Amino acid sequence: MNEYFRWWYQWFRDTVLVIPGRVIAFIFFAFLFLVPLVTTHPTLLRILILAAIFAIYAASWDVLAGFTGQLNLGHALFFGVGAYTAGLLNLHFDLPPWVTIPLAGACAVVVGMIAGMPALRLRGFYLALVTLAFPIILTGVIFAFPDFSGGELGLYGISHLSDCRTSDYYIIVLIMVCSVVVMYKFTDARSRSIRTGVMLHAVREDEIAARASGVDTTRYKILAFAVSGFFGGIAGGIYAHFMRVVGPSTLDIFFSFQAIIWTVFGGIATIYGPVAGVYILYPLTELLGTDAFGQQIRFAVLALLMIFILLFMPDGIAVWIRDKIEVKCPRCKLVNVATRQYCRACRAPLYLEKTKSTGKKEEGENETEIHL
Repeated sequence: MNEYFRWWYQWFRDTVLVIPGRVIAFIFFAFLFLVPLVTTHPTLLRILILAAIFAIYAASWDVLAGFTGQLNLGHALFFGVGAYTAGLLNLHFDLPPWVTIPLAGACAVVVGMIAGMPALRLRGFYLALVTLAFPIILTGVIFAFPDFSGGELGLYGISHLSDCRTSDYYIIVLIMVCSVVVMYKFTDARSRSIRTGVMLHAVREDEIAARASGVDTTRYKILAFAVSGFFGGIAGGIYAHFMRVVGPSTLDIFFSFQAIIWTVFGGIATIYGPVAGVYILYPLTELLGTDAFGQQIRFAVLALLMIFILLFMPDGIAVWIRDKIEVKCPRCKLVNVATRQYCRACRAPLYLEKTKSTGKKEEGENETEIHL
């Protein structure tokens, strides 16, 4: 047992504690798990639960658009399919949440693969317009069969995820953490065990060159749509059982753009950027909406924050913070704390430009002394 804990401690020390960004992520997730021990205020827990759901939703958009370069303006399709699948299965077949939520993700995978078919022929703006049409089409289908889908009123009376709000919180936060870790490993270009991240980067940067290099771009684009759809559907299924109501608002166009706003604010093509964007912007807008004046200005505040981020932190607030506290070794590409002067692995100098400029300055001073 002691050897087991020693192994975990060494892994944690060598993998997490050496990189500031991972330390911040660990502290953040630990804080989320400790919140119910401090307060069980229903409004606060509700905001944090919805933030966890939307974090999965935004990160799933980042997998498709940020890492693969397939701009999706109708990402609410996956969320809505997952929500309606979970709601319909629960109401019409009396299936529990632990069955309906995975099936919601599976159904969203099928829809994601179907939606990914246009990606084989379309790119850029044209692909974005096609994906924008899918939620509108599904909304029309829902309105066409009101007896089965609930129509404009939606579905209501869906069973609870658990018996109390605190249990809901822990379940959803745990699912969020696991989903974010899986998506991060799936898209990590430096992973030694999973190489999909490198392929997705290649498709995003230059699809023609990737295809010429032997990469099956069709396969990886469909795979990106499927993975993005799966986690979007999981988020929708959890939302259905938490809110107990599913309506056409889950397919709203503005809801698709919210995923883009959260991701761009936090940092695109990072996975942790969308999580940071959701946990900053969503609680802020919800807290501003608690009074009449704040409800009137909350979208104006959101717009001003987005303008500020785009002007001064164009890569996102999470990436901006990461660049301030981390530095990558120019020789071995290992991440180090920004305060270090030499790499923790290969001992190469981390600030070559600073060293060169300092050396040139010293040479200039020596030449001046000789001249005098």
